[in-house]
Amino acid sequence: MSAGGLVSGFFILEVYPAREVRDRAGLEVAMGGDAYKDAGVDIEAGYAVVDGIKTHVSRTTRPEVVGGLGGFGGLFALGSKYSDPILVSGTDGVGTKLLVAQMVGQHHTIGIDLVAMCANDIAMSGAEPLFFLDYFATGKLSPEVTVEVVAGIAEGCVRAGCALVGGETAEMPGMYAPGHYDLAGFCVGVVERDQMIDGTRVEVGDVLVGIPSSGIHSNGYSLVRKICEGLDFSADHGLSASLGEVLLTPTRIYVSECQTLIKDFDVRSMVHITGGGFHENIPRGLPDGTGAQLDAGSWPVPPIFEFLKTRGGLTDADVESTFNGGLGMIAVLPEDQAEAASAAVGGHIVGRVVAGGGVVVQ
Repeated sequence: MSAGGLVSGFFILEVYPAREVRDRAGLEVAMGGDAYKDAGVDIEAGYAVVDGIKTHVSRTTRPEVVGGLGGFGGLFALGSKYSDPILVSGTDGVGTKLLVAQMVGQHHTIGIDLVAMCANDIAMSGAEPLFFLDYFATGKLSPEVTVEVVAGIAEGCVRAGCALVGGETAEMPGMYAPGHYDLAGFCVGVVERDQMIDGTRVEVGDVLVGIPSSGIHSNGYSLVRKICEGLDFSADHGLSASLGEVLLTPTRIYVSECQTLIKDFDVRSMVHITGGGFHENIPRGLPDGTGAQLDAGSWPVPPIFEFLKTRGGLTDADVESTFNGGLGMIAVLPEDQAEAASAAVGGHIVGRVVAGGGVVVQ
């Protein structure tokens, strides 16, 4: 795929809104296609996917979307309401959480995860997500599974407030094991240049307001799968639901909370706690010469983290450097605004900015 630029007020991307099905050898899908089906690509299954996702995609529409499914490009009218717009883009996947979904046979929530991982990243800069595209690849297309995944993607887009304007479904025999598929997502948002949040205004003494995570989210699943190897995923193991359900709890989408904070408070930085946990992500939102002190016990920690820590023999440092530890997003604000900001988004005051560098949890 290649991206174009702003043309006559429209942001045009070369995408596949009709969800064209093709293999990566470059053979184009043709009507009939018996020989192609013999080679492992089922065109009729592709058509079934297109029919099955239409109602889900329609839930995500925004007024700026131009046209609908069926063309070669997804069109989005940026309009003239912005004085100096900056387009913010992000791309991500769901990692090996996909293997848990495929093993358990639950495919809807993984689509929400895909949107969350992209939309949360661009929301940290103050951007409003505008539109989303997805890429779904598998060895043999199952219309039921594919539609379930795309339905989840559509639900994620609804939660993030962005339109699902296109995507591609690739059937690639021999590339993936039976029952396996892979996902990637792409999100574009916009923010006024003078409203961008980049962490440069952060000062020592500013306060960290953390918003709870819904669970593990979508990072660290190679370690999770190793720790849980051999366990019955249909049993609860002392958790609030079956292990499979807990592990597949979708990533929380923080777009609404970010927009609330930006509108009503002097937000100086925001951090999405993803892969690398506290120690990798928090410093990304702080200027040189500053670090963060987190107050352990100042926010709720989902039981799944203690389960993984105990069963896997993990140290506190292991958890802090791999998982979100119960905080999916952290905002940095002046001390006199922290309490009100925390209350506005259901967050917790979890620490403060200090001189030096790094992150200390104590």
